[in-house]
Amino acid sequence: MQLQLMMSSDFSIFRVGISFIMMCIFHKSTEDSVPELSPQKYFSTLQPGKASLAYFCQADSPSTSVLLEELNEAAKPLQDYGISVAKVNCVKEETSRYCGKEKDLMKAYLFRGNILLREFPTDTLFDVNAIVAHVLFALLFNEVKYITTLEDLQNIENALKGKANMIFSYVRAIGTPEHRAVMEAAFVYGTTYQFVLTTEMAVLESIGSENIELAHLYFFHCNLVSDLTQQCRRTRMEQSLTTLNIHLFVKTMKAPLLTEVAEDPQQVSTIHLQLGLPLVFIVSQQATYEADRRTAEWVAWRLLGKAGVLLLLRDSLKVNIPQHTNVIFKRAEQEVPVEFLELYDVDLIISHVENNNHIEETQEDEDDDMEDLDMDIQDDEVAETVYRDRKRQLPLELTVELTEETFNATVMASDSIVLFYAGWHAVSMAFLQSYIDVAIKLKDTSTMLLTRINCADWSDVCTKQNVTEFPIVKMYKKGENPVSYVGMLGTEGLLKFIQLNRISYPVNITLFQEAEKYLSGELYKDLLTYSSVSVLGLFSPTMTTAKEDFTEAGNYLKGCVITGIYSEEDVWILSNKYAATPPALLLARHKEGTIESIPLANTHVQDIVQIITNASLETFPEITVENLPTYLRLQKPLLILFSDGSINPQYRKAILTLMKQKHLDSFIPCWLNLKNTPVGRGILRAYFSPLPPLPLLVLVNLHSGGQVFAFPSNQSITEQNLVLWLKKLEAGLENHITILSAQEWKPPLPAYDFLSMMDAATAPHPTRKEPEYTKETDVPENDKEQYEDKLSIRKEPIETLRIKHWNKSNWFKETEKSFKHDKEL
Repeated sequence: MQLQLMMSSDFSIFRVGISFIMMCIFHKSTEDSVPELSPQKYFSTLQPGKASLAYFCQADSPSTSVLLEELNEAAKPLQDYGISVAKVNCVKEETSRYCGKEKDLMKAYLFRGNILLREFPTDTLFDVNAIVAHVLFALLFNEVKYITTLEDLQNIENALKGKANMIFSYVRAIGTPEHRAVMEAAFVYGTTYQFVLTTEMAVLESIGSENIELAHLYFFHCNLVSDLTQQCRRTRMEQSLTTLNIHLFVKTMKAPLLTEVAEDPQQVSTIHLQLGLPLVFIVSQQATYEADRRTAEWVAWRLLGKAGVLLLLRDSLKVNIPQHTNVIFKRAEQEVPVEFLELYDVDLIISHVENNNHIEETQEDEDDDMEDLDMDIQDDEVAETVYRDRKRQLPLELTVELTEETFNATVMASDSIVLFYAGWHAVSMAFLQSYIDVAIKLKDTSTMLLTRINCADWSDVCTKQNVTEFPIVKMYKKGENPVSYVGMLGTEGLLKFIQLNRISYPVNITLFQEAEKYLSGELYKDLLTYSSVSVLGLFSPTMTTAKEDFTEAGNYLKGCVITGIYSEEDVWILSNKYAATPPALLLARHKEGTIESIPLANTHVQDIVQIITNASLETFPEITVENLPTYLRLQKPLLILFSDGSINPQYRKAILTLMKQKHLDSFIPCWLNLKNTPVGRGILRAYFSPLPPLPLLVLVNLHSGGQVFAFPSNQSITEQNLVLWLKKLEAGLENHITILSAQEWKPPLPAYDFLSMMDAATAPHPTRKEPEYTKETDVPENDKEQYEDKLSIRKEPIETLRIKHWNKSNWFKETEKSFKHDKEL
């Protein structure tokens, strides 16, 4: 491999020769890229110190062409590590204990010389990455320590203090591409650093890692630690775990932390530039040298692995730099002029580097993605994830598996949640994991029965239940029509849907004291986690039509928000207390501890749904990919505060104060955390070039002209400054920084239309813009099969990312396609 060639100087002479032998049937249709051997020939070629992997099977056993194909694919990368690959056929004329029993045909055996080292079930060698990873992992037993607890990690760390450095990595499972990348790095650097590996998420959580669902790699600087009570410094590799990225990361760890220079920054070159990383020069002078060096060292530790840091001695320079410049930024690209900056805060320096680094990485990633995009394959990443996680044992016993015989009896006997899925469908199987996660969270607490039915086995049941797409979840309650969940396919959204549907809406409240508890959140405090807003409709007993409209709106909004109705003779007490003349809504925001009134005179069902939907939105929300369509639907300019982490409380206070004073009624004030929503950097890149330091306050007029205005970065975000800026905007005295293109950004394929799916899930009734959860068509109570949807007036979304449409006409086509796919796997 290239890694070996680049790092030949790092190899240990002690590396043993390795041969990789596979024993299998003779399969004429498999293209042979390695020689075939008989058992006698195979054992005669074994040499002391050399390793081999043998897969034994009879010549007349069923075909194992897929495994052979993967092993042939693995031959080339294994040869780069001195590992030879051969096929060995078991024949009746030759006897071997490895060619014997049928059950032994499902294992592979790893030898060194004639000594058996390890056995592998052959299904662990499911692809090239798994083969390379498993072989190297077994052979690098001393170089790579596998741990399962934090105590194991601490013991290794303590043993290395003052002696050597450590590379710690977490991968989701053994045999993944990330595991292979770590093993290949260990093959090169295993004699220089101690490698430690874990697949335990708890170990990763214990060292304070964020986004623990991804693979992680840390460099522990233990060699510098002399005090055993002191913790080793840790530097996280922020790039994805690939062999090349790990190599580049380790190279930067070996480079000097801080270098002093006294020459033209434009002419300076270090290992960082060769590795594609920028340089940061901290400008110093003799009078402040000691303080500047301490600052430079602190910046160097913060930017380790992201940029090279140098201390530039101004007094010794022969070239002039601007007088007030204290930081110089040099990009990795050749012939790009350096930037002279005036930054008096370490965080501003870090932010400037990270923003510009991310731009370059994003551009490269986008180019790669466009090259690799296969327009004929829509669910390839989902299918890959499902295939990789196929060994994960799900506690399916937490849900009831339904059949044609048990479906009606089960859903009629108790309130039930039913997942309709297809075993051959990748998205269905991915969502099944989320469904089981919900079952785990609700174990022994839910009054609803969680069930599932595989439509690949019971197509007639799914047809009768009007299931035309996979996966879909429906809620069945006695005496009510089935309700479909049409929110985002994830644990959080489904859990909210189930929990908020524990009670019927709107809740009928008959006592004044009960109404007060409802508004304070005490009545349903266990549901406030899922809905931070409670809505109470106030009506006099004679307002029949208004009450009916509100009741219908409450039904449409169930699963989204808590709604209640108060229509007693003493309604005037609540009316006077909250200054709300019936018909009216009382909106209780439990996070803010506020209750506001909204009049409902001359409003219809769809108007009430719209009012409640809009009023339920957060006052100063954090914008995410999931909730952005909801706020875009309001057709107002976005006033966005971009932040690299949590926002300053003073900024929040200033914006909330202006909202209370009605200065921001024409806008949607919001903020975006780039750490939680990295795509925000791409948004900023469309607005600025280069990126100024964060935080940034931007006004984006998406719906009228596309102008983007930036709050002056040299001003602090205060109430007074914001009001003056907004007045200038209103008077036309501020210039826009860019105008967004009016070009429509369409998805590459209909099934990639995320926004349509999300808009359909959040839009209000009745223009097919019903709320997040849709009510099914009415079903006659006297129907023999009470829960079968005979005809459905409800129109399903035609284009949606998360499903493949299915009906009887294409059932056999999909099944045949699935069979071919399974055969390939």
